[in-house]
Amino acid sequence: MRYRASHTTTYAYEELVSICHNEMRLEPRSTLQQQCVATALDIDPMPAVLTTELDYFGNHASFFTVQEPHHRMLVTARSELEITAPEIPTASDTAAWESLRERLRAYRTPDALSAFEMSFESPLVPVSGPFTAYAAPSFEPGRPILEAVLELTHRIHADFAYRPGATSVGTPVADVLETREGVCQDFAHVQLACLRALGLPARYVSGYLHTRAAPGVQRLVGADASHAWVSVFCGEAGWLGLDPTNDLLVADQHVTLAWGRDYGDVSPIKGVILGGGGHRVEVGVDVEELPG
Repeated sequence: MRYRASHTTTYAYEELVSICHNEMRLEPRSTLQQQCVATALDIDPMPAVLTTELDYFGNHASFFTVQEPHHRMLVTARSELEITAPEIPTASDTAAWESLRERLRAYRTPDALSAFEMSFESPLVPVSGPFTAYAAPSFEPGRPILEAVLELTHRIHADFAYRPGATSVGTPVADVLETREGVCQDFAHVQLACLRALGLPARYVSGYLHTRAAPGVQRLVGADASHAWVSVFCGEAGWLGLDPTNDLLVADQHVTLAWGRDYGDVSPIKGVILGGGGHRVEVGVDVEELPG
């Protein structure tokens, strides 16, 4: 599939901002299944400084400073991509989850080490007993890992209500588990906490979701907006994406921007300002399927 993605963030300030420093991750990654053909960044007012480098996790991280006084800032990223669906193994043919966990602890190859570091808690995803208890029914002894993770994904989708405004970026994931409501970021954090509580590697993925629903069919949640899901290490099958918000395996409808331990590693835009007072932020995302 070929896509054109546009992500626009508008900041409107009540008072004048004299200077701001920002960090953003809006350039899609290139992976085995995704090729980023081109990306353009437009920032108004024009930044005095703009640099881009790869962060620890291999994401494109851009840093910019706007020194021109302003009441409004507009940041737009436009990208063109080609995405192919990954080969999904039969769930029952993947390794038993306990054996995969023990192998990761024993092996010290680069692939094993990069996966192993994603099995620990992170600032926004602490590991605790309630998550172990919630995950336990899906992870019976000897169960193939993909089979178990698919069931966990289904349970989160069934047990949690998608409710914008019920949480904020700072809502603890333990509170989300208790209230059983939130948005895609919360559901991804819940699934990460469950998997890491069992010692299994999983990473947070940010991006977009394009939906091709037929007329009269409800669109997938998160379409045409910033979206989040998880990627789980499944041994020889590699990293496979799971979308708990929509209860599905990630194929060629998900556009990957960045991945890390949790939302804090991959926030699309964050920064500091001098001045501004109260402010309003508006985000618009458009993902268009291209012919060919």
